[in-house]
Amino acid sequence: MTSIKLIQDGADMNLRQQLALTAKLSAPAIMAQLSTILMQYIDASMVGRLGAGESASVGLMNSSLWLFWGVCSMITMGFSVQAAHRLGAKDFAGARSVLRQGLVACAVAGAFMALLGVAIAVPLPHWLGGDDAICGGASRYFIIFVAALPILTMNYLAGGMLRSAGNMKVPGLLNVAMCVLDVVFNFFLIFSTREISLAGCTFTVPGAGLGITGAALGTVLAECVIAGVMMWYLVRRQPDLMLRGEEARKSYRPTRTVLARAARIGMPMTAEHIIFCGAQITITVIVAPLGVVAIAANAFAVTAESLCYMPGFGIGEAATTLCGQSYGAGRYGLVKRFCHLTTFLGMLIMSVMAVVMYIAAPQMMRIMTPVNAIADLGAEVLRIEAWAEPMYAASIVAYGAFVGVGDTLLPAVMNFGSIWLVRIPLAALMAPHMGLRGVWIAMCIELVFRGLIFLWRMRTGRWLKKPKEKSAVPVDPEGEGWLDNG
Repeated sequence: MTSIKLIQDGADMNLRQQLALTAKLSAPAIMAQLSTILMQYIDASMVGRLGAGESASVGLMNSSLWLFWGVCSMITMGFSVQAAHRLGAKDFAGARSVLRQGLVACAVAGAFMALLGVAIAVPLPHWLGGDDAICGGASRYFIIFVAALPILTMNYLAGGMLRSAGNMKVPGLLNVAMCVLDVVFNFFLIFSTREISLAGCTFTVPGAGLGITGAALGTVLAECVIAGVMMWYLVRRQPDLMLRGEEARKSYRPTRTVLARAARIGMPMTAEHIIFCGAQITITVIVAPLGVVAIAANAFAVTAESLCYMPGFGIGEAATTLCGQSYGAGRYGLVKRFCHLTTFLGMLIMSVMAVVMYIAAPQMMRIMTPVNAIADLGAEVLRIEAWAEPMYAASIVAYGAFVGVGDTLLPAVMNFGSIWLVRIPLAALMAPHMGLRGVWIAMCIELVFRGLIFLWRMRTGRWLKKPKEKSAVPVDPEGEGWLDNG
């Protein structure tokens, strides 16, 4: 048996069972991450057919969109980690209480982020140094995404809660479905009505001809459909978390204790993400003076590289679940074993992916753009980045394990220091002399450094802070008094 119940029931687990459970949770998570990146890859490929200007418009806004998406995602983590701890301790009523409170708190947070994004959508491309010719399209692209943030936040919360319960399969399958929907919607929204020849027959295919606006609408529509299905499954079908009958009628009012613990878990991650995306935006500002070709090549290369590192994020999600449930069950030795196991598994898989990326870099770029100058420059920087992928995996997966036990403050500081004290200064120094290549060499150096410091912290074991007392309080369905000292 390789069920998550082995952790909750306190059963002994040998190495083979630990590996099997890690693989069982990692595979769907990797599939979900890859499908998400594939969706972005397809978007980039379709937009790339519109020309360098449209590609630059999208590339200019990507780092800012990651900022808004990531903040909403990090906010939901404060609740899903709590749910994982309670499920590990078999406090199912408490886990459902956290879910109800999370629904309200995250909806409010998503609405606030949407209002903020809409308010800055018009001037933002100019702040980033974009040329007037691309700023109008960039603003439209951005505003469509941020307007949908309340719904997307619910998608993040539902996926996080399902994963906290060990259910990686449903989020994984739904992310694949989202990718398919995205292709379908984009096919009809981006391009104008045209004729397509297939097997000797010519067909007229209707199209809205909305360009990059259609790309944004197609992706948002796909995400909204999947958000609805994901949330329905969570509250109606997921064992231990479903809100049916009496459970659905209980209080949804966020309590001070749950909000405070969500803040302790989520705020360092949110602050770290804001700082990280601020660094990405700074990189965009550094790249912008290099010209349209450099902006587009940078954006496409970032998307292509994602195919390499997203397996690491999938394993990191599995690490969060495994370590979170083990921590909630009070099995601290098992927490350490899962942390080491998942981290080195992530390094192995991303090493293989790095080799593939190095070899296939030219082909990956030409799928996304027919412009030779953009494809050649993008392939060159991808090959630079391939050398850093194993150590990048170490930082990604170890971070996921640390999050599982609620240790988020120091890892956030480590990420902040690494990117702002290493990557940004090096990129600013090297870009004027080496162009985009210098920016990516700086990124490579920084990712290696970041991986080393995360491996060092993992080895020390100081990230695993046990509660002062193992919780023996009765189950509190309203979420008060559980592992407050953790």
